[in-house]
Amino acid sequence: MPHSTALRAALLAAVTLVAVVIVLAVTRGGNSNEKLPPAAGSWYRALAAPYVATAKPKRGACGVVIGKRTMGVANPVLPCGVKIYIRFNGKEVLTQVIDRGPDVPGREFDVTRALARTIGLTSTATVDWRFAK
Repeated sequence: MPHSTALRAALLAAVTLVAVVIVLAVTRGGNSNEKLPPAAGSWYRALAAPYVATAKPKRGACGVVIGKRTMGVANPVLPCGVKIYIRFNGKEVLTQVIDRGPDVPGREFDVTRALARTIGLTSTATVDWRFAK
């Protein structure tokens, strides 16, 4: 019996710990007072265009499922997950590399449809971008 009681106490402690971690993650993620990461370095200019629309979500080269609401960019060189700021039409958005591409010569970024809507990018255009720390 003492072994069973100790096992039950250990399981209860583990469940409590997991619950505390989940509560902290949820409350911390919803905090609108958190600051965005600072920008690093100079602005660069690059050609970008919205993704070609697909009928259903697809998994990108970085493992992210790209659907109607997915925010991110594709780039042939920058590593997956790198956070960057994109600026266009007076709007600046923090995003990240979620896919490889584009395959069009001279174009450096493909922008997901959701991100394109957010910044007002409707066709191939020059955007400003820089790294986030």
